[in-house]
Amino acid sequence: MIHVDQRQEPANFDRLVRRRGQRFLQGTPRPASKEWRNHRYWHHIGPQLHDSYGGICSYSCHWIPYDTGAETVEHFRPKDTYPADAYEWSNYRLVCATLNGRKGVHEDVLDPFLVQNGWFVIDFPSMLVKPSSNLALENRRMVQATIDRLGLNDEGTCLKSRVKWLMDYCLTEISFDYLRRNAPFIVAEMERQNLVATIREVFRV
Repeated sequence: MIHVDQRQEPANFDRLVRRRGQRFLQGTPRPASKEWRNHRYWHHIGPQLHDSYGGICSYSCHWIPYDTGAETVEHFRPKDTYPADAYEWSNYRLVCATLNGRKGVHEDVLDPFLVQNGWFVIDFPSMLVKPSSNLALENRRMVQATIDRLGLNDEGTCLKSRVKWLMDYCLTEISFDYLRRNAPFIVAEMERQNLVATIREVFRV
């Protein structure tokens, strides 16, 4: 995971989402799950959220395809616990459906808006995500809790994707700029560890 800068609220957000949501919450201040169903006004700005954040999942740091990626509007502060934030742009993160489901209502995941680059590191060639050894103990625990909660080292999803992105680059199937746009965490770690020129040697490609 790398730091994500919060993007500007879309011009039509207040009309499409906030005002509608506030009217709903005035009559139903603590909605039950079934009561949210017909009031998911955040769906109206899902495509804008995707475009605003360049289509990159805030947790996996990989491109979310338009057709099969199933991007979701993730409420960083869970809407069931913090209904007043359910219709606020500042509470939304662009996240793929798989990692959104893993986070759920848990609050032990670090906010990508607050994460600093270098807190999460990639071990080459294993491609495992780990906490930086330079972090204070409490921050290291929070990073590890985030890795565990989101399954960032799950072999069938996040880890597999990291390996594919990097191998596609090493086999010259994609350019370095393309890798940067679609898997920015990998590139950030290659640059931080001075591996850009030697990454193919690391993987013996």
